Amino acid sequence: MAQVLFNHISKRYPGEGRKSVDDFHLEVADGEFLVLVGPSGCGKSTLLRMLAGLEEITEGEMYIGDRMINYVSSKDRDIAMVFQNYALYPHMTVFENIAFGLRLRKLPHHVIEERVARAAKVLEIEAHLHKQPRQMSGGQRQRVALGRAMVREPEVFLMDEPLSNLDAKLRVQMREELTKLHRQLKKTTIYVTHDQIEAMTMGTRIVVMKQGLIQQVATPEDIYSHPANMFVASFIGTPPMNFIHGHIRKWDSKTYFDTKRYSLEIPAEKAAQIRSEHYVDKKIVMGVRAETMTVLRDGADMESYKGRSLSAAIEIRELLGSDAYLHLNNEDHKLVVRVEPRRRFSEGDTLTVAFDMEQIHFFDPQTEEALC
Repeated sequence: MAQVLFNHISKRYPGEGRKSVDDFHLEVADGEFLVLVGPSGCGKSTLLRMLAGLEEITEGEMYIGDRMINYVSSKDRDIAMVFQNYALYPHMTVFENIAFGLRLRKLPHHVIEERVARAAKVLEIEAHLHKQPRQMSGGQRQRVALGRAMVREPEVFLMDEPLSNLDAKLRVQMREELTKLHRQLKKTTIYVTHDQIEAMTMGTRIVVMKQGLIQQVATPEDIYSHPANMFVASFIGTPPMNFIHGHIRKWDSKTYFDTKRYSLEIPAEKAAQIRSEHYVDKKIVMGVRAETMTVLRDGADMESYKGRSLSAAIEIRELLGSDAYLHLNNEDHKLVVRVEPRRRFSEGDTLTVAFDMEQIHFFDPQTEEALC
C-alpha cells in the first residue's frame, strides 16, 4: 500500500519571515491522483521536493505507507519524480536514459531490457529507443522522462509541472495520456501545476494552495461548484467567477441583494441561510459564474425576469471558437458572461442579463469565506 501522509508539514527557509509551507496536513489514498494547484510561490513544488527528499522538512512528519521518511535518503523512498525540464542526459540514447536508474541499482541486463521495452510500448516510443534526446520533439522527450520513472516501478509518482514546456496542443494530448497511464498503472500520483485546467481534468482530488496554506481540498466538481472562498472561486474556472459587492436587505418576507443600481431577489433557501448568519443590512459579495447568466433576446418578457436581471454595456466580445464571452460594464460593476458564438453582438450595445439565482454564491467581504 502506498498511502502518503503529510502530518502537519511546514517549511521555512533561513532568513524568510513567512513559511513557504504552513501546517500542511493531508492523507493521499493509495492509487489516488492528487493535484496540488496554486499560483507561483504558493509552496506546492516545495512540498513535492520535501516528499522527494530534495528539501529538508522544518516541522512535521511524512509517511509513505507506514514508514516515516523524514530521514530516509531520496533513493530509498521508493518514489520516482518527473521534472518540468525532463532532466535527460543529452549524450545518451533514449534506451540509456530510461535504463540509467536501473543500471545504478545493478539489475540484471534482461530485467532492464524487459522493463524498458514494456515502458516504451506503453508510451509509444519503441521506434525512438536508439535516438538521442535532441532528435526528438518536446512531447517525445517528456515520454522518455515518464518512461525513466515508470521502469523504476515506484510506489509513488511525483510530477512537478511536467507539461509546462509543451505547446498548447501537446499539453492537451499529454494530459490525456497521463490520465490513461495513471488508470493503467494504478499508482499513487502527486502532481504539481499552476494550470487550473490541468488540475480540473486530471485530478481525482485537488488541493488549492495560497501562500503555503491549504485553501480547499475536494473533487474537481466540488471545487468548481462549491468554492470555499473567493480565492478558490477566482482561481478555479475560466473565466474567473464574477464578484459583485453589495448588501443584504429584507423587505416583508423577501430578501434582496442590493447595489446602487439594482436589486436582486434571493431564493428562499439561500436567503434563510444568509439571514441565519446575520447578514441583513450588512455588506456582502455575490459570486456568479459566466455560464449561469443569460443574455435576454429582444422581445423577451422582461416582467418574468424582474428581480433577477440587470442592464450593462458590452465593452469587449471574445470569440473562442465553441464559446464566446462578453465583457460587460454597468458603471458600478464589470461582468463576464458566456454566450453562444453564433449570436451577434456589437461593442457598445446595451443589453439585459438575467441571473440564475439558484446558482449564485455569497461570500463574507472581510474573511472572503463562502457563506452559501
